[in-house]
Amino acid sequence: MATAKISYVQGLRTEAIHLESKAAIITAAPKDNNGDGSLFSPTDLAATSLASCMLTVMGIYANNNGMSLGDINCEMTKVMADTPRRIAKIVLNIQWKTTLNEKQINTLKKIGLNCPVAKSLHPDIIQEVNFEIN
Repeated sequence: MATAKISYVQGLRTEAIHLESKAAIITAAPKDNNGDGSLFSPTDLAATSLASCMLTVMGIYANNNGMSLGDINCEMTKVMADTPRRIAKIVLNIQWKTTLNEKQINTLKKIGLNCPVAKSLHPDIIQEVNFEIN
């Protein structure tokens, strides 16, 4: 069964509908590629998916092992290459306030760094992940 239906909706935009939940994501072409940059671009979503996946699998592991992640959030920067046009680098700056011990933190970092999206991205895409832990 299909996961989503994606349609071109004019103006260099697409609409993706998640078939199970009916949730929608609308994308727009970025300013540096003929668009207005008014919404996430498809490459923004690809890069954002890395951060979302990392935090999700860390949360799953924490929940399954009686841990609280604490307060964790991430800022993502996507760097594009020109020839060919592609994502060259994704930088994730993760701010994490936690009471977990060093061993638990290191286990969760390893789980995040090996999430399904991280393992699915092309190896030429540099994944720079920085943790700031308080």
